[in-house]
Amino acid sequence: MKAKAPQLLHDLGQSIWLDNITRDLLNTGTLKRYIVDLSVTGLTSNPTIFDQAIKNSSAYDAAIRERLTEGRSGEDLFFDLALEDITRAATEFRPVHDRTDGVDGWVSLEVSPLLAYDTASTLAAAKSLHGRAGQPNLFIKIPGTKQGLPAIEEAIFAGIPINVTLLFSREQYVSAAEAFLRGIERRIAAGLTPVVGSVASVFISRWDTAVAGRVPDSLRNQLGIAIAQRIYKAYCGLLASARWQRVFNYGARPQRLLWASTGTKDPKASDILYVKALASPFTVNTMPEATLKALADHGEVGAVLPADGGNCEKVVAQFAQAGIDVEALAAQLQEEGAKSFVTSWEELMGVITSKSAALKEAAAR
Repeated sequence: MKAKAPQLLHDLGQSIWLDNITRDLLNTGTLKRYIVDLSVTGLTSNPTIFDQAIKNSSAYDAAIRERLTEGRSGEDLFFDLALEDITRAATEFRPVHDRTDGVDGWVSLEVSPLLAYDTASTLAAAKSLHGRAGQPNLFIKIPGTKQGLPAIEEAIFAGIPINVTLLFSREQYVSAAEAFLRGIERRIAAGLTPVVGSVASVFISRWDTAVAGRVPDSLRNQLGIAIAQRIYKAYCGLLASARWQRVFNYGARPQRLLWASTGTKDPKASDILYVKALASPFTVNTMPEATLKALADHGEVGAVLPADGGNCEKVVAQFAQAGIDVEALAAQLQEEGAKSFVTSWEELMGVITSKSAALKEAAAR
């Protein structure tokens, strides 16, 4: 029997994670099926995902009612709900986590995006959420903004596994990787175990959405992949560098590169455009559910991403000639990404408030 494309990617050495979580996914056994049938070995979440999950389902109503009787509300009530889902998912992935000795089998929960530019509050929230979850395979997501980088370093030093999110460019990725490394080096200097899990999440498809209609058709849907190739070259270079290999010699684990925002936005493009293009060992691809299902329908994956970056610099230069300032666009995309998560967060808090009010009213009848 011919292996499905998800299995082929898994055999190549790339981890497939689901970029979604809902209570229905957990309750119906769908997540378990994805693990068994589609080689899914981890999961990520964000405010937008939880906003959609709670808004479009009655599966959370009983839990919200229970929290209301305990006097919970707003953000506090939300994190109770989110931690319930995340810890259940972490339990599903715990066998993978144990089998890979902590390399894989992770789930991710994000700190409040309102804290994206507040280092001290981000660190405090990361410590609190990780402590409340009590799961060894939980990543706390912290944005790789300039203000987030010190919190990432301090969280790693404190032994909290971190998923660095909202990275777009090579320069942003390298800054996040160095923040992780500084935290590990400080742990080694302090005589602490250097084994602290981390991934660096690079967003891909938003590059192509941002330049759609601004460049010639010959460059359509090429910028995100070229940026990914450039980042993958930097990733391979960092892992081979003397500084990183010194910490590996102390027993440290690499921070893995994670491809995020890999759902195809262009209806004229392949539904697995970014999955095929980003096949690469010792990386993660976190996919929306629709992309995962599309991948399962395909029988092949793409060529392995070149460690030397391939022709990425030539492609990036073509975009520069078309008037695209990649560095400025990377900063813009990170800022817009942080703002969009804040918008989703505010909508999520609105959903929590309106659902709470409706359930209180129903209970009083």
